[in-house]
Amino acid sequence: MENGNGVSMVAKKPAKKSVAKKPVAKKSTAKKPAAKKSVAKKPAAKKPVAKKSAPAKKVTAKKAPAKKVVSKKFVAKKAPAKKVVAKKIGPKVNLKKVVATKKAVELAKKIAAEKKAKEIAIQREKAAKTKAAADAVRAKAKAAAELARVKAKAAAEEKKAREKILAQQKKEQEQAKKKADAEKAVIAKRKAAEKEVERLAKEAEKQAEADRKAAEKESARLAKEAERLAEAARKVAEKKAKALEKPVIVKLPVQDGITPTKDFDLKFLQAQREMLQSERVSLVGQATRLEDEANALIADAEMGDVQFDDEGGEGDTMVVERERDLTLSASARHIVEQINLSLESIKVGEYGYSEHSGKPIPRERLRAIPWTTELVEERVGTFGRR
Repeated sequence: MENGNGVSMVAKKPAKKSVAKKPVAKKSTAKKPAAKKSVAKKPAAKKPVAKKSAPAKKVTAKKAPAKKVVSKKFVAKKAPAKKVVAKKIGPKVNLKKVVATKKAVELAKKIAAEKKAKEIAIQREKAAKTKAAADAVRAKAKAAAELARVKAKAAAEEKKAREKILAQQKKEQEQAKKKADAEKAVIAKRKAAEKEVERLAKEAEKQAEADRKAAEKESARLAKEAERLAEAARKVAEKKAKALEKPVIVKLPVQDGITPTKDFDLKFLQAQREMLQSERVSLVGQATRLEDEANALIADAEMGDVQFDDEGGEGDTMVVERERDLTLSASARHIVEQINLSLESIKVGEYGYSEHSGKPIPRERLRAIPWTTELVEERVGTFGRR
């Protein structure tokens, strides 16, 4: 090894040993001048040190009689050599630092190794505890499963015994039922014959009653139709009579397919048109759905052979539902017709005026019922139409 100045560390070790064994050993005194010469003559190179130190050892080995003279010469040169080495190189101070650094590094490594060993021991201890806890949980789960299995087995045996008792009771009940059924069959046959006679008699009465009611319904329908035609003729006559008295509607130029008037501007009529179109779509869908439901009831009745008359028994509810659906569908279709007329009146500039008096209908009423064609007082007081 070499220090920072290029001096061989091998030359330093014999110098230390010679100091310690100065008064006793002669070989150490022979080695000292070699160490000192190498220090004094070598500023940087390693190879010259090796060449000069080797002959020095050989000379000391050959010259045995002149040992005292050699030792005296070396002793005289010893002090200045040490001073030169201490001033220029200082190998003792650097060596101590190196040794101290090595010791510190080894101590740090040792402490780190001990710390790591402790951490590994702690981790192993934790792992052992975790494994013990897991084993305890598995043991508890196994015990619980075993207990559940035992309980399930006991419950299954109990259930099997109970089912056996129930099967015996059921068998006895079936035997008793067969006996009762045989007795009931005789009574049922007798009652069936009696019911058949009663049914035929009731059927004849129902047919006669149905014919009578059908005739009454037809008469009532014809009377209502005649009354409705008469009322329609009367209203038409009233409309014609009042048409002459209606005030003139002041119409403005057509815009966007709408004819505004003095009382109803373009913005209001556009809003009313959108409302009418939206309501028409909704009512057409409602009418179609109701008609489909009524047709479905007829199809179900044909499959189930249900009688659609006043004495239909199970068919009464279906008849009522069908008539209700058809009535609501017809009402929706009628409103759709009125909406179509209102949309046409928006185009020609006659929307919002009473068909009876020709007066403008309040906007609040038109927003509530956009297809209305009469004032509130006209509906309540005289005509009875919307």
